[in-house]
Amino acid sequence: MNYSSIPSAQSVVLHCKAKGIQDIIISPGSRNAPLTIGFTEDHSFNCYSIVDERCAAFFALGMAQQLQRPIAVLCTSGSALLNYYPAVAEAFYSGIPLVVISADRPLYKIDVGDGQTIRQDHVFDRHIGYSANLKQDVAHATEKVDKYAPQYIDGDVTEAQGRIQEYNDSELNKALNLAINDNLPVHLNVPFEEPLYDKIAKPTVHPEVQNVVDNKIANQDLTEFSKRWNSTTRKMVLVGVNYPNSVEQKYLDQLAEDPSVIVLTETTSNLHHPKFFSSIDGIIAPIEKLDAKEEFFNALQPEILLTFGGLVVSKKVKAFLRKYRPKHHWHIDEHKAYDTFYVLSQHFKLNVNDFFNQFLPSVRNVESEYFGYWNGIRFEYEAKRAEYLACIPFTDLVAFKQVIEFMPNNVQLQIANSSAIRYTQLFNLKPTIEVFCNRGTSGIDGSVSTAIGASVVNGKQTVLLTGDLSFFYDSNGLWNNYIKSNFRIILINNDGGGIFRILPGKEESQIFETYFETTHNLKAMQLCEMHGIEYRCVKDENSLKNELGKFFGGSTISKLLEIRTPRKLNDKILIEYFDFISSGIINYIH
Repeated sequence: MNYSSIPSAQSVVLHCKAKGIQDIIISPGSRNAPLTIGFTEDHSFNCYSIVDERCAAFFALGMAQQLQRPIAVLCTSGSALLNYYPAVAEAFYSGIPLVVISADRPLYKIDVGDGQTIRQDHVFDRHIGYSANLKQDVAHATEKVDKYAPQYIDGDVTEAQGRIQEYNDSELNKALNLAINDNLPVHLNVPFEEPLYDKIAKPTVHPEVQNVVDNKIANQDLTEFSKRWNSTTRKMVLVGVNYPNSVEQKYLDQLAEDPSVIVLTETTSNLHHPKFFSSIDGIIAPIEKLDAKEEFFNALQPEILLTFGGLVVSKKVKAFLRKYRPKHHWHIDEHKAYDTFYVLSQHFKLNVNDFFNQFLPSVRNVESEYFGYWNGIRFEYEAKRAEYLACIPFTDLVAFKQVIEFMPNNVQLQIANSSAIRYTQLFNLKPTIEVFCNRGTSGIDGSVSTAIGASVVNGKQTVLLTGDLSFFYDSNGLWNNYIKSNFRIILINNDGGGIFRILPGKEESQIFETYFETTHNLKAMQLCEMHGIEYRCVKDENSLKNELGKFFGGSTISKLLEIRTPRKLNDKILIEYFDFISSGIINYIH
């Protein structure tokens, strides 16, 4: 085993090793050579090479999302680092421990006209858990340091290096321990002077590694909250992004049996129960179209709103709860509590299971018509949905219905943002399907890379369900050697940003088509050929059913199924869908 001769490079590698960081995603470069040498020469690490830094960061994010432990990404100096920013922001808002390691030029070469130099320190300032800007070694390339920055040495190289080592150890401990404890991205910026490629057989540093301290919150007194819960007849539980199998079923069953509780689950919640309300928009959107909508929304308005999980997809439920605010909003999360509905009154800093373990034994079922009334409406709109889907032409809505029905059990579904996640939310998925989506920032960037990164470590067949803009935007995500033969991509291609056609203010004009909808004529066939992916394309429902029947089966290479849908019909069918199911609610009233 070899090490870089540079002390700070040794320190970073040894700290990562001590903290159990095993996976390193490396993008090529020269300035990061000392760290690349250290990680790749040590068989404790699993190293991956991905050229495009933006793709590399999302690839790492997908791995960290699955493994729920820190994954490191490593790049050279200069603008390479900036390409990590979208994934860093996603990790920050999704609570994913990404460790960004950037090699840097010496401080005295910044802003003097030297190549590949930018101001890398604190570059992720407002979207990072911690920024550790390490100090440059003076025991390495001492003559150059003494020439350009003699103040670094201050007379005695050994003493100066000792102070630098102590500082760097402290910063590395703070950053890596925070990533592990708080599930946040952190940034390690490491300046190196040349030479960069020298190796030694044994490390020259013995870093001071501080153990990770378990900062688990102690039990809280929930007596007053259980009393309020027991005296309330309208309670709503809303669940956003949630890891599969992370909430004990016995707690879900108890919530489901209370007639004063309705549980709204998003596709990303990975929670299932016959009495839970999925397809949230199927309730809210039809009510918006009724003359008596105020009466209905007042009836739906909860007195207590209990939330857990990550960010919520449904704009309609957010708009509803912001206008018809609950008296009390309680949120359960060990770290964060967003005041999404501007009425947050209590943040329980507990794991969800710990909270329910303390809370539910002291609560009782409360007599109420809340669940029964809205459950009847749910049955009505589900019946109207089936009726509508049986009579419409082939469009996005039909395509998503067929894809979800044909999706096999026990796969992992990675969903891209924008229209893909919103269409998926209109349907019920099989309970055995695991769902993930980058909802921290809800961007269309990185969906391909995230899905591939997740597929490398999750041990399941992974299916990426994506729209065309998200797919083509991250097509460089296919540029790696880690795509597994059971990886599948379902691409709904409607030749543009079709979601903009259903937004207010849409008009048929050249400006709208060019700058909002961004129409195109791109197809995925050539990309598949270039990256060795089996390609199929369908344009009607019968062909889609036929291809889906074979698509998920075994093969020696990954597959992509491109589903072409009519650009100018999709929005009309979707808008009419909500009009149609609203009639079911009217019938329920009368």
